[in-house]
Amino acid sequence: MREMRENEKIGLVVLDMAGTTVADDGLVERAFDAAARALGVEPGSPEHTAQLAHVRATMGESKISVFRHLFGGDEEKARRANAAFETAYGRLVGAGHVVPIPGAREAVERLRDQGRTVVLTTGFARVTQDAILAALGWTGLADLTLCPADAGGRGRPYPDMVLTALLRTRAADSVQGIAVAGDTSYDMRSARRSGAALAAGVLTGAHDEAALRAAGATHVLGSVAELPDAIAAYERAAAVAGDR
Repeated sequence: MREMRENEKIGLVVLDMAGTTVADDGLVERAFDAAARALGVEPGSPEHTAQLAHVRATMGESKISVFRHLFGGDEEKARRANAAFETAYGRLVGAGHVVPIPGAREAVERLRDQGRTVVLTTGFARVTQDAILAALGWTGLADLTLCPADAGGRGRPYPDMVLTALLRTRAADSVQGIAVAGDTSYDMRSARRSGAALAAGVLTGAHDEAALRAAGATHVLGSVAELPDAIAAYERAAAVAGDR
């Protein structure tokens, strides 16, 4: 069997956090309730019900983008709601309501031991991302962490965070050397728009296999713990195909 070419190797792995590497026990919805109350939207009201349905449907999207939609493009209201959301989420994180997805830390460590660069991404603001990392003892676990503001302000489903990860780390020769894993259709759209070779949906978060496949997932895994083996299998298949 010939040696694998560089452009067939996965050098960069971009991982979502909440729902993919981190279990947050429904904290997004709880923090949304706090944000809604801050703007006078009462839980149980028709407005709250409609807004909560949108929040659920857009799991994985940049949170400020979600609030811009909910408040009709009113930037001042969106920013107030987002600030209230991030504050409430941060309090819940600080109270110990986030835990790692089983096997997530070990998966990151395996990927890095294999010589791959790992980047953790989120739709939350930097302060919330840092709070989650600190609560889990994950500061320094990955090679790099990114939030939407680090990539020009646009979060998923845009490809910006994935491409920023490539530009900052230079861990792959092309986008075909990237694997992305996430639990939402927004993660999968972001991955496919970036040109990543692997778009791995995981079933530990917001969206089911049908939604992940419809958004372009190339793989659907039970959890991120399966990702190192899935990447190794992809590389083996690429090497065999190249021999034909």
